Amino acid sequence: MLKLAFTLCLALLTMFTHAKEALPASEDPALEARMLSITSELRCLVCQNQTIADSHAGLAIDLREQVRSMLKSGQSNTQILDYMTARYGDFILYRPPLKNSTYLLWIGPLVLLLTGFGVLIFVLRRRNHMPAESFDSDEMEFTEDTHSPARSS
Repeated sequence: MLKLAFTLCLALLTMFTHAKEALPASEDPALEARMLSITSELRCLVCQNQTIADSHAGLAIDLREQVRSMLKSGQSNTQILDYMTARYGDFILYRPPLKNSTYLLWIGPLVLLLTGFGVLIFVLRRRNHMPAESFDSDEMEFTEDTHSPARSS
């Protein structure tokens, strides 16, 4: 009975709660759209797998505010990205430019993929040339005592 009363009280309390629409951080929707566009191109330095626009880390929040204030002061998207790159390096960009220091970022995944395929082909060819006796037998035989499967030795 006590459980039922508790459940009813919770149900009544939820009737009085209402979801509210989040207020925009800026009164200017165009400025907010530009800020989101820029921050979606920047990597969160704390999370490293999220953009500044998506992250809830304190540094990401500060960087969003900094981008917003730079936009309000009239700076262009390129100027803001150049400033962030000068301050934090190419790592902050999700699409770093192709130059000597970023070749590994661009070519590394392809090299790893080709290396993996090469190792796979090497192992399969080597295995293909091995005699059949070098593999374990998968055949099962039943013992007379327990009638359960046992591996042949």
